[in-house]
Amino acid sequence: MRFDSPEALLDAVGTDLGTSDWLTVDQARIDRFADATDDHQWIHVDPERAAGGPFGATVAHGYLSLSLLAPFLFELLQVDACALVVNAGSDRVRFVSPVRAGSRIRARASIAGAERTSTGIRARTAVTLEIEGAEKPALVAETLTVFVHA
Repeated sequence: MRFDSPEALLDAVGTDLGTSDWLTVDQARIDRFADATDDHQWIHVDPERAAGGPFGATVAHGYLSLSLLAPFLFELLQVDACALVVNAGSDRVRFVSPVRAGSRIRARASIAGAERTSTGIRARTAVTLEIEGAEKPALVAETLTVFVHA
């Protein structure tokens, strides 16, 4: 969904942003995240050992899943007349289900709130990260993004 200015978000609270495209979380992505964060726990990077573990396969780091919200939200929410867009954090994050290597995920989002700041508009987005074919989501979160005036 595209908005013509940050101020337009003030009137968009409650707007459903829909769903993103599917993204496959493959082992190579998981391994790169492990290298970037120095988190090489076997449930993430050792497919043979993980096959006999609690999830039956390697799984993505929770923070990898969380980090993918940024590109998903960029796909779902475009705001014109911004100098820049700043991730201001998350108020609520719950990791509900593991994302097994090879799974496809997508985001479903809505605008849960918006308020003026000294530099622009801070939007609160309610996001659910869905796993294809799974009953429960990978995570649910409320993210905060500041759309800085141009």
